[in-house]
This record gives sequence, structure tokens and C-alpha cells, in this order.
Amino acid sequence: MKGTPVTVTSVTDVGSDTIAIELETPDGFDALPGQFVLLRAAPDDEEVARHYTLSSPTVDDTFELTVGIDPDGDLSPWLADREGGDTIHVEGPFGRITYDGTSDVVAVAGGPGVGAAVAIAEAAQDASHDAVVIYQAADPAHLDRLEALERAGATVVFVDDGADEDLAAAVAAHREAGQLYAFGFDDFVTAVAEAIDDAGGDPDDAQIENFG
Repeated sequence: MKGTPVTVTSVTDVGSDTIAIELETPDGFDALPGQFVLLRAAPDDEEVARHYTLSSPTVDDTFELTVGIDPDGDLSPWLADREGGDTIHVEGPFGRITYDGTSDVVAVAGGPGVGAAVAIAEAAQDASHDAVVIYQAADPAHLDRLEALERAGATVVFVDDGADEDLAAAVAAHREAGQLYAFGFDDFVTAVAEAIDDAGGDPDDAQIENFG
């Protein structure tokens, strides 16, 4: 199987049908928040590969991926059943969207995009910068980390699933508070780009990762 074999250190429930899987960092793996990796596995003796965005602010000893569990999915249910000591093959990191610790940030997340948003916000705070997280979801995940961000001074805005007017208002209110990042599926990131444009901004200035 292609990729580098890495060891699972833990799998943790972080929300409804959402896990955080922590992996040992292989030699030479140098990634920044915002980037993603390709996981390869063979759950039913047939190789499956999927991309997942980093959800840890650093990759020094381990790194984390946040995975939404689709009960009918080819890979995510198998990942949810992993235990410490299991092996997964990883390729990457990939992606031009990165946070390097040099600015305040506004991280906008839809659904599973919260992992990347939290990682960027934590990295910003670690670098003594301000952070805003705008998060739209029916059942929010990573609440412990979002609450910790708030306690440390971040602004966290929750938006109900489907409340696109509220999402647009939150983006308009906070879009100039730092470099804007957005992570989510096509409809979500399209709505974020439109909200930026409607508020008089330029969507091309935002760092937007479309999950498809």
C-alpha cells in the first residue's frame, strides 16, 4: 500500500458521529494548520483513500484529524473502530491553505470543517494573535476546545444549520478581524464567499478550502 505507515495513538469521540484520530508524526512530516493528508486503508481487503484536514495546531510528536462518521461510508466507520497501536498509511501533507502564525484569524467552519478552524484558532492564540471562530452545524463538535478558545479570549459564534442569513451576518461582522479562512462543503463555502462579497469584501482574499 502506498504512503507512510503511521501508528494510531488514540481515537476520541468529539461530537455526534465525529471522532478525532491522533497519529504519531512520521519522520520528515512538516505540516501547518490548514493543510490536509491522504489516508489509505483496506477495510474490506479493498484499498480506500480519503483526504482529511489537520485538526491539531502542531505536528511535533503527533497530529490529529477530525473525521465525520458516515455509517454507510467506505472508510470513516473503519477509522472509528481503530485503537491505539493500529496502523494507517498516510501521504502528504498537501494544500496551499496554511496558517503560519503571523496574523489574527477569522476561521469559518461548516460541519467537519470545525477541526481545521479550531486548529488555526489555537495556533493563532499560541502565536499571541486574536482569533474568531464562526461555526455552522446542526450538532457542534469539539465543544471542549471551542470553550477553551473562548476562555483564552477568542470570539466563538455558533450558527444554526440552515441559518444562512445568520451566517452571512456573522461573516460580515467579523470578516475584517483577521485573515479569513473557511472550511466546509461546497454549499457552505459558496455561502461564505457570497457573504464576503455582499459585505463589500473580496472573496479572493480569503483562504477557502472546499471539501467538495
